[in-house]
Amino acid sequence: MRILTFEKIIMSQLSPRLESLSESATLAMSQKSNELKAQGIDIVNLSVGEPDFFTPAHIKEAAKQAVDNNFSFYSPVPGYMPLRQAIAAKLKKENNLDYEPAQILCSNGAKQSVCNVLLALIGAGDEVIIPAPYWVSYAEMVKLAEGTNVIVNTGIEQNFKMTAAQLEAAITPKTKALILCSPSNPTGSVYTKDELKALADVIAKYPNIYVIADEIYEHINYVGSHQSIAQFSEIKDRVVIVNGVSKAYAMTGWRLGWIAAPLWITKACNKLQGQYTSGASSIAQKAAEAAYTGSQECVEDMRKAFERRRNLIYDLFSKIPGLQLNKPEGAFYIFPKCNSFFGKKTPKGDTISSAADLAMYLLTEGHVACVGGASFGAPEYIRMSYATSDENIKKAAERIKAALAALK
Repeated sequence: MRILTFEKIIMSQLSPRLESLSESATLAMSQKSNELKAQGIDIVNLSVGEPDFFTPAHIKEAAKQAVDNNFSFYSPVPGYMPLRQAIAAKLKKENNLDYEPAQILCSNGAKQSVCNVLLALIGAGDEVIIPAPYWVSYAEMVKLAEGTNVIVNTGIEQNFKMTAAQLEAAITPKTKALILCSPSNPTGSVYTKDELKALADVIAKYPNIYVIADEIYEHINYVGSHQSIAQFSEIKDRVVIVNGVSKAYAMTGWRLGWIAAPLWITKACNKLQGQYTSGASSIAQKAAEAAYTGSQECVEDMRKAFERRRNLIYDLFSKIPGLQLNKPEGAFYIFPKCNSFFGKKTPKGDTISSAADLAMYLLTEGHVACVGGASFGAPEYIRMSYATSDENIKKAAERIKAALAALK
């Protein structure tokens, strides 16, 4: 007689949509590193994409004032009007894009913003094109929407950027959307205006395809001003911009993201959000309003710090034998190719068969947390975040170099 374990019995009761989802690899690695830290082990955590800066003082002060002014009631589902007006003004001033406040919807983080759009647009049988490497949650959200992922592989040889020819080749009669992230998580690649124009020219030929432009790393850019694919008038009415305050203003825990979109898409997302979370935190919204309307000096200060760290980690990791890497142009990640270590054995005799194995080895033996590339759609790579101090970057480089040298 077959006896089911309690865990299997519980799993059998879960919905098929949950069974189809994978756990977040970045959060799982962060949890594992925290467990080792709790045991007293000194871990350099390069696994989580989170600025290590504190939220700027004027933003925190606005939140305190919001508490004192009794912003403690339910907020409107799309967000307070002053915040949406501030976002519209930011889009006009910084991006030369015209959006009405009614076209903007604030959510509980940019992650919810992406998921809202996918759930609003994508149904069973719809295909979503995603260039790989990609952020771990994109493909899982498409699954949640019952859509089909169409992964377009790019590599370090083309600086991890999809070409217009690759995009056109991936389009079928079932294609409904393209997800584009620039600056990119996990590679740090940034699309130029000309590269975006080439992609826009392809999209323009297919009136039923929409672009979800994840621009959350907009202000962490080392190659010039940010370029949005929404700037091209021939497709603007089919572009949804996703952005938020988490990266540029060091506000990850505040959970405030937003979309700027054609009005009918914003209304659809508003309807959806109204049924499962309602409006975003009232206090976070008032803080975000201050972020957009106040001095932007803090944004530039943090960008400069990230650029210095980018230069440092690129210089140090370029000297580690066996790693192949490009120089990131934005965000705060480096994404080296590490397949030269596959098949090698650790000092304990274990075989490194994948990037996940290598990441676990670097954590347990080198005491550096990073994330294997399989969950980013790039199994020969490994992601490391340099949103940490110069001291930690130097320490991580020393430990990784020594750990890799010990593989035989």
